[in-house]
Amino acid sequence: MKMLHTMIRVGNLDESINFYCDVLGMKLLRKKDYPGGKFTLAFVGYGDEKDNTVIELTHNWDTDSYDLGNGFGHVALGVDDIYGTCEKIRELGGKISREPGPMKHGTTVIAFVEDPNGYKIELIQMKKDTV
Repeated sequence: MKMLHTMIRVGNLDESINFYCDVLGMKLLRKKDYPGGKFTLAFVGYGDEKDNTVIELTHNWDTDSYDLGNGFGHVALGVDDIYGTCEKIRELGGKISREPGPMKHGTTVIAFVEDPNGYKIELIQMKKDTV
């Protein structure tokens, strides 16, 4: 088995695509309208779907916003320079909801950013390989 994607529902598809692509550096991999169901699916990620797990952005045409609920946690992204990444996200208009620093009760350096819909994206400082 292989993890393929995580799906989140979004109120404004263009705004969400811009955030994931322009702010977080993903690529729009594919996008398709389904007129019979009145929804659009857009898949974004850091590489081809056959080799990478991606995010499916689902936009129901007649829904502008969603209650995020309390079951969904976050999407996590590994980054090489968490402080530089957060600064760039801030410069591009992204909202940093938790500044970079060690996680509580641990040493892993993390930060959180929110997408335009309020979904949490955790940034995790990747550990340098030691030889």
